[in-house]
Amino acid sequence: MTVREPDKHNSNQPRTIAITGGKGGVGKTSVALNLALTLARQDKRVLLLDGDTDLANVSIMVGLYPEKTMANVIAGQCRLQDTLLETDYGLHIVPGASGVQECMDMSPSDSLRILRALSQLESQYDYVITDTAAGLQAPSLHMIAAAELACIIVTPDPASLTDAFSLIKVIRRRGYKRVPSVLVNMAQGASQARSVFQRLDSAAQRHLNLTLHYMGGIWRDETLRQSVLNQKPVALLPVADPSCRQFHTLADMLNVRLSQVPPRKTGIAAYWHHVSRQQVENKPAQIRSVAPVSPRERCLQAVGELEDTLVQTPDNAMLRYEAFTRLFALLGSTPDSDTIEIIQTGLGSLEWEKLSDERKCHLAMHLRHLADQIAPEQGPEAATAPAESELTDAVYDRVSFGEQDRLVRALREQPAEISLDQLLRSLAGNDDK
Repeated sequence: MTVREPDKHNSNQPRTIAITGGKGGVGKTSVALNLALTLARQDKRVLLLDGDTDLANVSIMVGLYPEKTMANVIAGQCRLQDTLLETDYGLHIVPGASGVQECMDMSPSDSLRILRALSQLESQYDYVITDTAAGLQAPSLHMIAAAELACIIVTPDPASLTDAFSLIKVIRRRGYKRVPSVLVNMAQGASQARSVFQRLDSAAQRHLNLTLHYMGGIWRDETLRQSVLNQKPVALLPVADPSCRQFHTLADMLNVRLSQVPPRKTGIAAYWHHVSRQQVENKPAQIRSVAPVSPRERCLQAVGELEDTLVQTPDNAMLRYEAFTRLFALLGSTPDSDTIEIIQTGLGSLEWEKLSDERKCHLAMHLRHLADQIAPEQGPEAATAPAESELTDAVYDRVSFGEQDRLVRALREQPAEISLDQLLRSLAGNDDK
């Protein structure tokens, strides 16, 4: 296919947007394609990078099946220009753009060749839109970092919000300083879209100290669903059509947002070149630094990974149970004073005031049971009985009864009918006779 060259060279860097999401099935590719077509329909020069997979999902949605992708460019089988597909309104598509990740594993000369071609290509456009893969894979995170604006697609599905929050948390930890925009797709209306955004925004403010930007919403309708099946994007419909009009509104909101974001001095290719150079320069250092990693650093890294996992699965009680049971088993393997202090500190850090009365009683019962196993409580008989050391041996009273041989003779001489009292008085010398 012969692709028409853009009319003129763009002396400035294009505005770069990454359309991304925390999970698949949120309509990310449909949004990226319809937005790109809408901008191209407004006489903008637009390049759409299909970074989702090497299957070229974007091109299939417009009925095009590429013969070459970025993988062929990496293999040296064709030029980057040869992979371009052109569709309605002069929109250009690069299929399999996720293959640019492989540049970091290439030799510096081969990597520079491909990235220079990408730099020359992107400089000819007003907008470069990247349809990233869903999730937290390295290529997706790099594509988000390479763009000046990340637009995260969510739906009313709670799982979509959880995955979007995880994505935002990860890119923030990796040093992403810009404020992500959020677009709610498949909403029933403006009220639901705003409500979905507010739930995600509240979580970001509370846990990440970050206020998100609301890009708007795309309503769920049958026309949009059929357009995917028919490989005819709604952006090709008359502008008066409600489904098509939504994306013109989205394009307007995008331009408003971009006017608030300072343009980058370098483009996507420059970012990948920087990452590629860093990886080559750091390889020897990484090899040398494998051995000296301290146990503390390894432990903190493991704890961080555990935290990320538990945050992504907040409803998986069994996973939390297994994780903390194994941690306590490890802690109990060395029951010294430090272990006791750790357990005491852990119990003290619990927010007891948030427990219901029923849960407090339940937990107190278990703690008492545990204490009884460690130091069994003695019964009331044991508390009142005299200690064994307090008992004394019986001693014969010579003062009262005289010598023992005298007692024996007296017992033999007494008549059988004498009472015990008379016997004792006679032995003590106090009888009445």
